[in-house]
Amino acid sequence: MATRILIPTPLRPYTDRQDAVDAEGRTVGELLADLTARHSGLKAHLYNDQGRLRSFVNVYINDEDIRYLQKEQTPVKDGDTISIIPSVAGGAPTSAEVAAGRPASPGAGAGDALPELSNEEVRRYSRHLILPEVGMEGQRRLKAAKVLCIGAGGLGSPVALYLAAAGVGTIGMVDFDAVDISNLQRQIIHGTPDLGRSKLASATDKIKAINPRTDVKGYEVALSSANALQIFEGYDVVVDGTDNFPTRYLVNDACVLLGIPNAYGSIFRFEGQASVFGTAEGPCYRCLYPEPPPPGLVPSCAEGGVLGVLPGMVGMIQATEAIKLILGVGEPLIGRFLIYDALRMRFRELKLRKDADCPVCGTHPTVTKLIDYEQFCGLRPAADAPAGARATEITAVEFKQRLDRGDRLTIVDVREPNEFQINRIAGSILIPLGEVPARCAVELNRDDEIVVLCKVGGRSAKAADYLRTQGFTRVLNLRGGILDWIDKVDPSQPKY
Repeated sequence: MATRILIPTPLRPYTDRQDAVDAEGRTVGELLADLTARHSGLKAHLYNDQGRLRSFVNVYINDEDIRYLQKEQTPVKDGDTISIIPSVAGGAPTSAEVAAGRPASPGAGAGDALPELSNEEVRRYSRHLILPEVGMEGQRRLKAAKVLCIGAGGLGSPVALYLAAAGVGTIGMVDFDAVDISNLQRQIIHGTPDLGRSKLASATDKIKAINPRTDVKGYEVALSSANALQIFEGYDVVVDGTDNFPTRYLVNDACVLLGIPNAYGSIFRFEGQASVFGTAEGPCYRCLYPEPPPPGLVPSCAEGGVLGVLPGMVGMIQATEAIKLILGVGEPLIGRFLIYDALRMRFRELKLRKDADCPVCGTHPTVTKLIDYEQFCGLRPAADAPAGARATEITAVEFKQRLDRGDRLTIVDVREPNEFQINRIAGSILIPLGEVPARCAVELNRDDEIVVLCKVGGRSAKAADYLRTQGFTRVLNLRGGILDWIDKVDPSQPKY
């Protein structure tokens, strides 16, 4: 019996870029076994070394979460559709109030009077005031509200702009980056004159231009376990616009510990995700993905790319959820996981359940304080890497020295063809990451010394690890990828 399996964007390089494939089997386990037999590159993404389904990959049947069943033994019927959903690389209200659909009480305390609106504010927000769901009281709630945006980038840009326009009284922003020209394709809060400026300074100017009455609180620091609780304290809603897994888990755990709703969003290429985590009755991010993927397994937007308008759509959804939570109206995305496919202009909604065994928000939590999230996600500074790991890498300068000496090296570029057209190292062979399993045995010699590269080193590290499992013993990963090569060896080439 053939069953249709929907393949998410990050995994499509391993299915010859197909977004849906057919597999044979009577249970989910049999289907996934057949799927990985047909597309071997998927196996490392779906199964761990012990042959068990990874916990950062969820499986749905007809949009129903089956993780709480015996996942692999779950039977499938004619007409069923299987979805694979992996994790992809923006006084506080009580979460019980939010979960119950009641308005939060922004400000210093529930008993405090809401701020009044001036005549100018009444005119400014008139289109809100004539909505029965908002009205004068709702707009005063927005004025009293405090929303914290994690990141002033792709997701944080539309969130901050729309919240300011809506009349949110205090917007906090956490970001320590500077505006780069590559940001301007999607980070609409910044412009060409802002290149090189602090993102916080740039964002503050734009927010003030939209609404001078909005109080902008900037935190130009790297969010960490040491400062997160102090920064989050007092905010009514946190909007997660992060682009890496350590910060994402940090934001989730801090929100749960403080009882602050988390308006979650993530983007990759043409797909976006959104939900609301951290309320008393709803799930948190760890309920959805108990553990992060191994480093390098899921490419970032810097490596995988992102459609410029995509964060606008997802950020708009996050801003909408924040406003609904403040007003206590509508149906927030609590217990619901929204997936947006921009290429097909389709929205799908999956059901989420709160995990009673969740280590953060479960019945008997074991994570009662913030932890080392770099360690949790398997990351560590290069200087702390074991000697064996360092021996599998080569720097751009070392690579150039060996080429100049005339050393015989096979150079394998695992980026996509469109990236290869932008820049390349002379003599390199293009084998996109998803094609490595099928092509390596045919096109590469196991006795040769091989240097693998990509944009910044993540995809190539994964390819190098795979080659070693296939008997290639002399494999080096180019640390920092072609961008580091351009910085230190060949600055004549364009960067992207």
